[in-house]
Amino acid sequence: MTIPIYQADAFTSELFGGNPAAVCPLTKWPADEVMQKIAFENNLAETAFFVRTEDGYHLRWFTPELEIDLCGHATLATAHIIFTELGFTGASINFSTEKAGELVVTKNNDRYTLDFPSRPPYPAEMPDGLLEGLNNKMPIAVMRSRDYFLVYENEQNIIDMQPNHFLLSKIDAIGIIVTAPGKEVDFVSRFFAPACGVPEDPVTGSAHCNLIPYWAEKLGKTELHAYQLSARKGELWCEFKGERVLMSGKAVTYLKGEIYVI
Repeated sequence: MTIPIYQADAFTSELFGGNPAAVCPLTKWPADEVMQKIAFENNLAETAFFVRTEDGYHLRWFTPELEIDLCGHATLATAHIIFTELGFTGASINFSTEKAGELVVTKNNDRYTLDFPSRPPYPAEMPDGLLEGLNNKMPIAVMRSRDYFLVYENEQNIIDMQPNHFLLSKIDAIGIIVTAPGKEVDFVSRFFAPACGVPEDPVTGSAHCNLIPYWAEKLGKTELHAYQLSARKGELWCEFKGERVLMSGKAVTYLKGEIYVI
């Protein structure tokens, strides 16, 4: 069996920036074990697989360790490939997913807008090991939605963060979001998910499902500009829409080829 594969950098306009994702168009679903092995072999934060349906595409995402419930950058990368490589001529793409419901990506010139569920974080207790995993850098607030969500005083706290990924891998959560007000933008963040085989994710759309409603309330505004301060860095234009959030970014294609599965 031969599977096409593309790789695109998402939430960036420059190659080698943003967050890389592999994208695999399928005509039918292979065994889950095969998709997991491909994701492990790719060794990227996410590998997206999709199959054409009557009114759009069915989409799934795999980290090197497991299938994930929601992924923003790989959805953006998938839409970018469908628009630029697979001849899609519509204005928007409908994705159906098993755990995140219906997702829509709209193209406007060179920017893609993702319509995702809002997942506001709520106050939570600090779990054992989390503070130690962040080198005892004490936050001003501890919250949680799917992921733990830690708020800090300023952008420099986020830049200086030197997590212990071994300790963080023991935390019972998909990932850990750290965030603070930004100097040049409304807010900044980083995202760590070593339990999923992703020590630090460069740019995380699913984390912004938490970040957008939180900062919209804190800052008293619905349109927000954000940076994710990984080494590769990502830029997002965000909007809070109540039960939904919009996040926009750019993408560039890095490679295309074929996978040979015996």
